[in-house]
Amino acid sequence: MGVPFTYSPVGLTARGVTPPGFNGLRVRTLLGAGEPVFAAASRALLEWRMHRAMGVRVRADAERAAPGVEVTVGLGVGRLRVHGPCRVVWALDEERRAGWAYGTLPGHPECGEEAFWVEHAADGRVWLTVRAYSRPATWWTRVGGPLVPVLQRLYAHHCGWALRRLARRAATTGTRT
Repeated sequence: MGVPFTYSPVGLTARGVTPPGFNGLRVRTLLGAGEPVFAAASRALLEWRMHRAMGVRVRADAERAAPGVEVTVGLGVGRLRVHGPCRVVWALDEERRAGWAYGTLPGHPECGEEAFWVEHAADGRVWLTVRAYSRPATWWTRVGGPLVPVLQRLYAHHCGWALRRLARRAATTGTRT
């Protein structure tokens, strides 16, 4: 299945575990309520549209997240764009939960895993959770030190804002996100 991941153990975001030696992250954002919001958010998340709505460049070898799909995300602009090669570790598309996680491959500035999932709670509310564990993989992310986790947290919040906007627009207009 291609090059090996740059970290171990793989897949722990599915269980909410941060392994020793990694920085953990968990950000939860309320997207709205109801089945139309959940359906729209799930589609946007599974089809990479949340990331693209944030201005992230996404190159994936499939139109939808699934285990084994290789994806490279690009953050920044011009010569300052940073590319992060990853592979989807797990994905789910259930009645009340949908999401996926990817793990880093060689060339990514961090090593670790990041998961994104949408959940339609019993009370009707729809939540996005971003969970990750990572550590620096390059000299410049090591130099970034305490700033890197702050930027990761901001990125996770931005994911929530972007997905909320996409899901609400699609749910209220009845259009595809």
